[in-house]
Amino acid sequence: MPPSLTALILLCSAFSGSTATLGSPNNVRLSSYNMNLVLRWDRPEGEASDLLYTAEYKNQISSYKTGCLNISALECDFTPLHLSVYGRYMGRVQAVRGAESSAWVESSPLTLDRDTVIGPPSVSLVSNGATVEVSIKDPMFQISDLRNVYGEPDYNVTHWKSSRNETARKSQITQQTRLVLDDLDAWSRYCVQVQLKTGIDSRTSLPSNVTCQSTAGAGHGAPWLAAVLVLVGVSLAVALVVVVVRKRKSISRFLFPKDTLPQCLKESLPALPVSTPHPVKELHPGEELCDQVLLVTGGGGVEEEETQPDAGDASAPLRS
Repeated sequence: MPPSLTALILLCSAFSGSTATLGSPNNVRLSSYNMNLVLRWDRPEGEASDLLYTAEYKNQISSYKTGCLNISALECDFTPLHLSVYGRYMGRVQAVRGAESSAWVESSPLTLDRDTVIGPPSVSLVSNGATVEVSIKDPMFQISDLRNVYGEPDYNVTHWKSSRNETARKSQITQQTRLVLDDLDAWSRYCVQVQLKTGIDSRTSLPSNVTCQSTAGAGHGAPWLAAVLVLVGVSLAVALVVVVVRKRKSISRFLFPKDTLPQCLKESLPALPVSTPHPVKELHPGEELCDQVLLVTGGGGVEEEETQPDAGDASAPLRS
């Protein structure tokens, strides 16, 4: 090799090495949970904690696009960046400090619909006598929803009696989101766990949390007992109405008796005063009334005087 060519290669190597002066991030991996897409990495060994990072992503037909720029966190969420549930993606990250930067480190590729981890379904229980109703909700996807991506799932519902001496577990597979467990004992506590399996690709979700519920003591006859109590109450109400209608006269006489008081009680009661209405004299226009007034003088005599009508009214008659 000519000496000039060797010198050129060494110069290019030195120049390229000067652009990557920082250590590169470690353990770069792309992961997905319920159809999100997150790139994670570890801090470069031997570097201070003041590093910033730039993360990029691409699919199988595009070039890299920036997802996060100059962040201090050790992860970048690409989910809001208009991803496809059937896309195949890769990610890469670079450490940055001022004008210094590290080399890019790429992750392994990931296909969302095949590699995403499907979370557990939600489970709730309601007891009714000696039965337990199980309600199931599908896990929430960040992009689209489970049934649009994988079709109708099957639910593997497992239940068992919560007891130290009870180890037997019963399972059943259903496509219904609600089912009733009726092979249970009264006054017992049962636990339920559900795991779904997709109709497309046969993907299996994580199992749900163990949820427990106690049964009541009424047993299978509880609904019949309630119906009997309602029927008895209605019958009593109808009978009471019939009695009231048929005995209304007797009830009325009892509440409002028409018997008169004994004669001895009548004689002992004081007679009520009878008020006699006083006739009211009609007044004609221009007529005045005169009243008699008694004047008591200092000598003890009494003088009578009639009040006279006003002098201005000569037509008014005098009354003694």
